[in-house]
Amino acid sequence: MKSFKILALAALAGLALSSCNKKFDEYYVNTNKPAQVPPSLVLGGVLGDINKDQPWSIVMRWNQFDCCNYNYYGDQRYDWGGADFSTYFSLTNIQQMEKEASRLGGKDVNPYTALGKFFRAFFYYRMTCLVGDLPMKEAAKGENNLAPVYDSQKQVFIQILQWLEDANTQLAQQIANPDKGNTGEGQVLKGDFYYGNDLTQWQRAVNSFRLRVLVTLSAKTDDAELKVVQQFKDITGNPAKYPLISGMDQNLQFIYNNINKYPSNPDNLGFDATRYNMSATYLNTLVSLNDPRAYITAEPATKQINKLAKLPSDITAYVGASPGESQEDMSSRMANVDTAEYSVRSRSRYYSSYAAEPGVILGYPELCFNMAEAINRGWITGDAESWYKKGISASMSFYGIPVAAPGIVTKTYKGVRYEISFSFETGYYQQPTIKYKGNDAAGLKQILTQKYLAFFENSGWQAYINWRRTGVPAFAVGAGTGNSGIIPKRFKYPDSERASNTVNWTASLKSQFGGTTDDINGDMWLVK
Repeated sequence: MKSFKILALAALAGLALSSCNKKFDEYYVNTNKPAQVPPSLVLGGVLGDINKDQPWSIVMRWNQFDCCNYNYYGDQRYDWGGADFSTYFSLTNIQQMEKEASRLGGKDVNPYTALGKFFRAFFYYRMTCLVGDLPMKEAAKGENNLAPVYDSQKQVFIQILQWLEDANTQLAQQIANPDKGNTGEGQVLKGDFYYGNDLTQWQRAVNSFRLRVLVTLSAKTDDAELKVVQQFKDITGNPAKYPLISGMDQNLQFIYNNINKYPSNPDNLGFDATRYNMSATYLNTLVSLNDPRAYITAEPATKQINKLAKLPSDITAYVGASPGESQEDMSSRMANVDTAEYSVRSRSRYYSSYAAEPGVILGYPELCFNMAEAINRGWITGDAESWYKKGISASMSFYGIPVAAPGIVTKTYKGVRYEISFSFETGYYQQPTIKYKGNDAAGLKQILTQKYLAFFENSGWQAYINWRRTGVPAFAVGAGTGNSGIIPKRFKYPDSERASNTVNWTASLKSQFGGTTDDINGDMWLVK
């Protein structure tokens, strides 16, 4: 009888323990956190990540578009440390987006798989341009591979170009043969706040981005595997297969509003409007070219107005600060708002609205200048001057400057409106510094200079990447830029890589730089 009681109690205890375990397993699941979502919701996060390098960010100061004169708000030093590898989280979200599309009826090829290839190319391009070699083939596998091998930068670029080719092919298939009977979440693109779910627009962006990648590889035209020139010819020579962005209305751009506020807006006017001033690399170039974009993007330096009695319509009243100037000196020259020596960003354009202007990620002016550069270099045949003029005109039109016919550029300063007559064809373009000099080194420098001006506060790192590739325009150096007066060539790898992926991190450094020093001044494969 005693044994029976013991067995019964043991059974009851086991049942209770089993019940407790089951209850724990049930509580372990967070019912407020969905395990499955429509792919469109994941897409939204990925699209937001594309806009990572926003206008007026530190990236734009490294592009030498503007300067910070007050150390509380930052600086323009190039003392770079470890790169931000959070983009790998974006790559895992791409995987999840594709998984959810498949779960909800998406075929092997669907809008999400096509865009997924473009997103991978976009993010890997950004990362490899900043550091060099990258974990790629073995990356984004989570706990299945915590120490992925690094792929060479060349292999990363080969894969980027292949992803873009595949993205174009898959988008073309979706556009030509839409599955009208399949309206499931996995087969129909939703949630696209860039192009409103228009796959034809995305196809143009994919191919235009591919031209960006190929131009970035301009030092590698002799590489038989990359086939840079041949790929450029194939794309531009077959517009039916490879449509490109053909106007400003097709830009890949982030639209700001009262919810997603433009970085400079009425909320922060009183905090930092005088703490940032325009860079000489950008603004003084505009002034030297008598370019009306100076009036639109900047304010006249108050010293030029109040001390030297110039009008805001006088382009020489617009003065940028050298990023190489020590921040202490720059700050002292901006201390008195009534006699500040340098121009600040335009208040009427950048602080009067929460939606100052679209944040261009990939734009038509860049496409035009890439075409002009390719012709100048002899990659393709065509009229480089025509593309060069289209690029300048497109950039000016972004700021509302009349280019189709003679007109007026207006500047409002302290409530007073000033009018400046402007003619693109008979005035601006006839200047010896502007008129295209031909398919030679001088003409190429003109193209690259105008491309830089068109990148103002947009397109992420492209201004820096183009400077590193060509040396145009000349970037300022000095006490203000740090790094012993050198503009670095790359970021270091994040410390987490050195700590958790030591073997592969070390092998990559030896392969790239012949040693184990993770040097920001080292030449990666791309620029050798």
